[in-house]
Amino acid sequence: MHVLDTEKDIGIDTFFTSFEGIGGKLRKLPEDFNVNEISVYSPETENGKFVIANITTKNYETNVLVRDISNQLHISRMRVGFAGTKDKRAITTRLMSFYNISIDELLKIKMKDVEFNNVYRSNKSVKIGNLVGNKFGITIRNIKQNVKLSDIKKIYSYLNKYGGFPNFYGIQRFGIIRPITHIVGRYIVRDDFENAVMTYIANPLEGEDNETYNLRKKLQETYDFTSALNCYPNNLNFEKSILNKLVTDPNDFIGALKELPKNLLTMFINGYQSYLFNQVLSERIKCNLPLNQALIGDIILPIRKGIIDKTGILVNERNIEKINKQVLKSKAVVSGVLLGSDSVIAKGEMGEIENKIIEEEKINPKDFIIPDIPYISSWGSRRSLTGFIKDFKLKLIKDELNIGKKVLFLSFELQKGCYATSLLREFMKADDIRSYWIFCNGNGFISLLS
Repeated sequence: MHVLDTEKDIGIDTFFTSFEGIGGKLRKLPEDFNVNEISVYSPETENGKFVIANITTKNYETNVLVRDISNQLHISRMRVGFAGTKDKRAITTRLMSFYNISIDELLKIKMKDVEFNNVYRSNKSVKIGNLVGNKFGITIRNIKQNVKLSDIKKIYSYLNKYGGFPNFYGIQRFGIIRPITHIVGRYIVRDDFENAVMTYIANPLEGEDNETYNLRKKLQETYDFTSALNCYPNNLNFEKSILNKLVTDPNDFIGALKELPKNLLTMFINGYQSYLFNQVLSERIKCNLPLNQALIGDIILPIRKGIIDKTGILVNERNIEKINKQVLKSKAVVSGVLLGSDSVIAKGEMGEIENKIIEEEKINPKDFIIPDIPYISSWGSRRSLTGFIKDFKLKLIKDELNIGKKVLFLSFELQKGCYATSLLREFMKADDIRSYWIFCNGNGFISLLS
């Protein structure tokens, strides 16, 4: 059994600020975590082939939502489009598209904790990345009761003056209860498909309910796919899809992975890239290299009309002064590598960091070409080292669940791809990333992970 004790398991092993944390827990209620997409709306077209809708959900993971809606409509999940994945234990609003259905068909759907709004037709679908950012409204409970609003404002003021917060990928990228997405991705990149499959369907981890833990443990020990298929609960629907294939052919681990939706398979590769990025960013912070200032050898990404351009520019002695003026004006950002087959690695001190992480992982960028599942191969990219904060507001209010206690309410906007939890960790300062979370176990009881 592997127990996830620290953030090092997802590549994070440092804080950015030295202020004392306020403690606290997230998501005692789904209503404690509200996320609203700032969407790029497809133009309305009277006879368009796509139905577009804002969909508000409670406690719904994106892949499960796509599956359930497509089942209700009796269509392939490939006909459902969305701009970005969202957290499960939250109230989320996102834009989605549905190909070749009627508005009436969509509005006839009755699903618990799912609401359809602003429904119209368009000739353009919603695709991954078609959003500007997200608005958050977050309640942090169980905070230290001696915390003052002025203490919290000091942390925000420091980050705001610096130009942002470390743009780590949050625990949600890897799985909150089972943070294994990157581990599965690592096995796929190394062509070890058996371990990729068994890490996903077996591999018991502390934090799951006892029944699921024991079922995974039994499968890990016995490789009895038939028994697991019969015993696994229905909520493990993706695991059961894999098991159904393995019952037919116990050695076809590649075919078993292909039973998963393309976007979920892609998330495994993205998860591994995210893990490597977190390591690179952690190392830069520990080396006391600035995140808000370019060094010779860095690769910066221009910002055009509020959007970060993925076309990088190498910083050298001739352009560094001009580039840092652009960084200071928030018209460019310093980047870290999202490793892929065609990745451009930085030079200078940042290049040393990126090459060190690659060497320690014993991988080659070309390993991200996956011949057996070519559609999840990745060419790589680069990502901003900092996340920007907009419209930040905070207040201490009474805890309606705990008389006499206070909670902290925060609201803010982040650009797409940024994680609210990566900002919040600088306020909360927990050593174990999962100690931030409050969630229900399989029996419906609230658990505190710490």
